[in-house]
Amino acid sequence: MGQLIAIALGGACGSVLRFLVSSGIYQWMGRGFPYGTLAVNTIGSFLIGLLAEALILQRISMTLEFRAAILVGVLGGFTTFSSFSLETLYLLEQGSFTKAAVNVLASISACLLAVWIGALFGRSLFYYAGGVIQWQGGVFPYALVIVNAIVACLIGIVAAFLLQKVALSMEHRAVIMIIMIGIYLTLSGLYLVLFLIEDGFSLDTNPNLMLSVFIGNGLISILALWLGLLAGRQL
Repeated sequence: MGQLIAIALGGACGSVLRFLVSSGIYQWMGRGFPYGTLAVNTIGSFLIGLLAEALILQRISMTLEFRAAILVGVLGGFTTFSSFSLETLYLLEQGSFTKAAVNVLASISACLLAVWIGALFGRSLFYYAGGVIQWQGGVFPYALVIVNAIVACLIGIVAAFLLQKVALSMEHRAVIMIIMIGIYLTLSGLYLVLFLIEDGFSLDTNPNLMLSVFIGNGLISILALWLGLLAGRQL
């Protein structure tokens, strides 16, 4: 039951994100071609390839709901095969056979390439020492921190892009940014803490380690978000 609720909540967030991103892309590039659907499917494919290595292969029994919410809920809601199929059908009905063929070839090749790059990068991160650095009886899960930073950077790029392309009041922009950043920093830090607990550490005996990893992840993710925001403003 817990996984179903987690997937439902994640799916709702993913669907809203898909709508915002695809709408922003269409406002930027027009609707002469399914750019928005192609963009969300490509981004989602990269993320599921990357996060599958971090959230599934790095099995942590305490976070089944967390993994289900992200991989099945958010990314399942963010990507869409049905929209791709419908838009391709519309192109065929309009006699735009070349655009339809390009959409099919571009979607399949871009998504396969993106998921391969994501999985390859994820595997390379965890190749050395299982993705952790050990020192003086403590560990630093550098691979998961890097994954969090990459996702944070993408969030920053998408957020900056949407704030420029989608008409929102300044108040709504501030609320969205604060909520989005707060939720991401909390969830990404929580996952690292659960990773450490599963690795044999505890809040009672290793509070400094837990706090330092949580704060370190937050600072790195904030830096990545800021870089993403700067990059997104150039789009």
